[in-house]
Amino acid sequence: MVVVSDGQAMARALALARRGPSGPNPRVGCVVLDRSGVIVGAGWHEGVGTAHAEVVALGVAGERARGGTVVVTLEPCTHHGRTGPCVDALVAASVRRVVVGCADPNPVAAGGAAGLRAAGIDVAEVADPELQAAAGALVERWTFTLRHGRPFVTWKLATTLDGRSAARDGSSQWITGPAARADVHRLRAECDTVLVGSGTVLADDPQLTVRDPAGRLSRRQPTRAVMGLRVLPADARVLDADAPSVRLRTQDPMVALADLWLAGSRHVLLEGGPTLAASFVKAGYVDEVLAYVAPTLLGAGTPVIANLGVESIDDARRFGLVDATVIGSDVRLVLRPVVTSLADTPGPDLPAAAHA
Repeated sequence: MVVVSDGQAMARALALARRGPSGPNPRVGCVVLDRSGVIVGAGWHEGVGTAHAEVVALGVAGERARGGTVVVTLEPCTHHGRTGPCVDALVAASVRRVVVGCADPNPVAAGGAAGLRAAGIDVAEVADPELQAAAGALVERWTFTLRHGRPFVTWKLATTLDGRSAARDGSSQWITGPAARADVHRLRAECDTVLVGSGTVLADDPQLTVRDPAGRLSRRQPTRAVMGLRVLPADARVLDADAPSVRLRTQDPMVALADLWLAGSRHVLLEGGPTLAASFVKAGYVDEVLAYVAPTLLGAGTPVIANLGVESIDDARRFGLVDATVIGSDVRLVLRPVVTSLADTPGPDLPAAAHA
């Protein structure tokens, strides 16, 4: 038996939470320690309608949770939804302590720490600032959706050094190497929706599913959304039975995001072509960019983004670098918009009418 610290248990809970999908619920992981500090239960939230992480972990621990410590990445909830309040489950399990990674920003579900203390359970925030930051980062996109009432949008692109997404003849397989392509599948698995335009479907016939390196379909698949007015062939791979699909018959990013929000989408991975990317950037609906840059030059071909109407360097759309990681032979850049004027303010809310 291995005794672990609160920090070690939180690191484990964070790793478990990352297995869950983005969506209407936050990603949460939980570890249960018995009285002596040995892990006796663990779990994570697997998506809408499934048991919360605390309930899963307590179910594994059983009676061994009595008098023990529960380490959870997010403050336990207090509200009744598809499942009961996690606070009630923790009280019923007779745990002694609860260690949380970060407070719940959702006013509907917040207050769990106070409820636990009222029941005589000791509640503390994990002491390590890095673990606190990691817990907050885990629910950052979900928190964004609460604030703005629309999905968080990540634009994924693969580009050569000279900003091309395809050669002059239209060929684009493969700009990046196998490691970067595998990383894209990991990214898709973290989102609840993959969005492309009808032009991309007609030109490339992508399937947009999540697969492992051997080509096998993953158990959980995001919804594949296609926006645009053009008619798609009935045998388009994006419409097959391997994953859910939805048609958004609009060219307006605001309308598309409103429809996806009402359908339960909270994290959209934008994988469309240059025209769709430009429309989202110009509308201010790109909240994050993941750029896979290959050490390749084409000199001509399809640009990664269409005309943004920028005439002067002063009007350039600017992004700040969050992370740069070597992925195989390529580099993955994570960027967020830099606010230089009101026109560049990221993440405008959808009009209230869009939620009606």
